[in-house]
Amino acid sequence: MTDAPAPVAFIGLGMMGLPMAARLVQAGFEVRGCDPSGQARAAFEARGGKAFASAAEAAAGAGFAVAMLPDSDVVRRALLGPDGAAAALAPGALVIDMSSSAPLATRALGAELEGLGLAMIDAPVSGGVRKAADGSLSIMAGGDPRDIERARPLLAAMGTTIFEVGAVGAGHAVKALNNFVSAAGLAAACEALIVGEAFGIEPGVLVDVLNASTGRNNSTEVKLKPFVLSGSFASGFSMELMAKDLATAADLVASLDVDLAGPGRAAALWKEASASLGKGADHTEIHRFLGGGKATA
Repeated sequence: MTDAPAPVAFIGLGMMGLPMAARLVQAGFEVRGCDPSGQARAAFEARGGKAFASAAEAAAGAGFAVAMLPDSDVVRRALLGPDGAAAALAPGALVIDMSSSAPLATRALGAELEGLGLAMIDAPVSGGVRKAADGSLSIMAGGDPRDIERARPLLAAMGTTIFEVGAVGAGHAVKALNNFVSAAGLAAACEALIVGEAFGIEPGVLVDVLNASTGRNNSTEVKLKPFVLSGSFASGFSMELMAKDLATAADLVASLDVDLAGPGRAAALWKEASASLGKGADHTEIHRFLGGGKATA
């Protein structure tokens, strides 16, 4: 008879964390969710998990701690703060940071956790809420291959594609670079729509041409018609988070002393857009910021 899998503390039950934690429950793991929001905790318990307001309570004796939080600072507090998870985890437990954290901060945190007898990998995701819900996320894992292998059953419950990308911090570096490319593609596509419409070209027709041609990218395929041309701007990923991820990419470039202007320029554009459009704006509203209206497909 095989041993039951070690309990999992899942810290962060937000738009992405809730469906990801629910996937682990569906896969048979004992999952103890943690979130300051009572509404989030109730939603997770309705899906079969246990929920706590305190990270330490959720992590008590757990063999894994998964963090799905806004940034590196919040992750650090959740793990090492006064009521943090690290001190409560079982000896030798594995911490999996699936947030979009800063790569160098992740390296530093991994070293601190190692000093406490805990292992760590970073495993940020791509795919959004829809893919979190159906368990088809792409996952970029950084860390010791043995630790990634330990995490694989959990990761496989949440994603269909798992990339091993390097040492601790490499996952977060790859995620930031992926979002730089994604944001650049979306901004370029929106500018093309604005120019085309000014020339009298039907926006929906231009999108169809792009998707049958070399201009095709993720944004042209899955964002322009449903979220931009419809005027809904409801992709579920905020402008604020995109701006944060692009700042992470720009900071990475600066820390490596690489002479490239693109990431810094993109970070500045999206920071300005986020400040202009305000908290709560969807990242597809970059079209509005660039001067586009609510065209219909």
